[in-house]
Amino acid sequence: MFNFDEVPLPKLGLTGLDGVLSEEELAIQDVTHRFAEEVMRPIGEKLDKMDPQDVVAEGSPLWDYIAKMDESGLLDLEAIGGMSDAEKSRIIPIIFEELAWGDCGLALTSMVLKFPAFAAYNTGKPELIERFGKLRGCWVATQPDRGSEVVDMDFTEGHPDTKQHRGNLHARIDGEELVITGQSAAWVSATPIAECALLYCQCDYGDGLYKEDGSHNYVAALVPFDLPGVSKGKPLDKMGMRALCQGEVFFDEVRIPLSYIVAGQNEAFPSFFGALTFGNMEMGISFTGVARAAYEHALAYVHERKQGGTELINHQTVRARLFKMQQKVEACRALALRAFAYNYGPNGPHLLASATSKTFVTDTCVEVTSEAIQLLGGNGLTKEYPVEKLFRDARTAQIADGENNVLGLKSATWLSKEYKNRVGL
Repeated sequence: MFNFDEVPLPKLGLTGLDGVLSEEELAIQDVTHRFAEEVMRPIGEKLDKMDPQDVVAEGSPLWDYIAKMDESGLLDLEAIGGMSDAEKSRIIPIIFEELAWGDCGLALTSMVLKFPAFAAYNTGKPELIERFGKLRGCWVATQPDRGSEVVDMDFTEGHPDTKQHRGNLHARIDGEELVITGQSAAWVSATPIAECALLYCQCDYGDGLYKEDGSHNYVAALVPFDLPGVSKGKPLDKMGMRALCQGEVFFDEVRIPLSYIVAGQNEAFPSFFGALTFGNMEMGISFTGVARAAYEHALAYVHERKQGGTELINHQTVRARLFKMQQKVEACRALALRAFAYNYGPNGPHLLASATSKTFVTDTCVEVTSEAIQLLGGNGLTKEYPVEKLFRDARTAQIADGENNVLGLKSATWLSKEYKNRVGL
């Protein structure tokens, strides 16, 4: 039983029903929130309305954001790398929820730009750290004719007696070099401003691209973009997350030393699995921030807008709908934080945890942002109010970093495998 002398108002933090946050965590949350509010939201709003080519052009507000993010130290790789797993499980989600609350496209830009550097640091090799540790990067995995098949890299969901599609982008070993040919999909995040890539693609190690089960041999490598044969397409014009520039990159017999390979024939799939596990985990907490932003806009609006002779909040149905939005935001955060706790705990990490979070949160975020539009009525459909942008951002996230139904299918396979292993089937 809880005992009260009198009934108090609930005490809500920036992220709602917070439990106990340490002084350090509260300070990090406050600094990140102010950065998101003062820097990210104004820049994100500008970029959302710009032509994709203007977004990446010299003088674009995007460059101002990147410089200010670097100055802030919020995503310092060495500082994050020095944290314990327990600290990472609590501090990283605090940072990314606030950043995405500011603007999810910019938040994900900052994460993707550091993917190759993070991979270089993970190798522990001074050569790679020196070459790639300070470069802006991107994560090349999907191809024009290979989207969901990349998520199914181990080919558990393919039709019987078939092979994976050969794909457009592939590599081969030639002496002491890896030779890369083909193009990526247009959906590769940060490509238009990237100086290098963490590349995953099919690879011929001398026995062809295919394994006996119809799946591919893969390679993971760090690829500089200042080499002969590398070129880029136009930035993609898309529905949401417009601050996150995306585009294709072309490789015409691009040669890199074998020392740039970070995961070879037997390690490439586990390496990709790790990258996707991290990316999905970040998507879960990031779009919790987007859902929260939509809820907060709706909460403020219904206290100002009058209909039926009084503010909207005084109508019972509005209060009931608002509560459902708040409930969904809390559910998103709870599941996203649970994924972080699992992945940085003794039983993790695993894609099952991250995909469980990513798919639920992004689907629920679409529901919350849609309801925010509904509560704003006609105003919610206009670009004068931010909720229509949040809805476009949320809808994009159901496909980004793995289409939700495919991620669900892969997750169900992992559930089945775990069950069979546990019961001895």
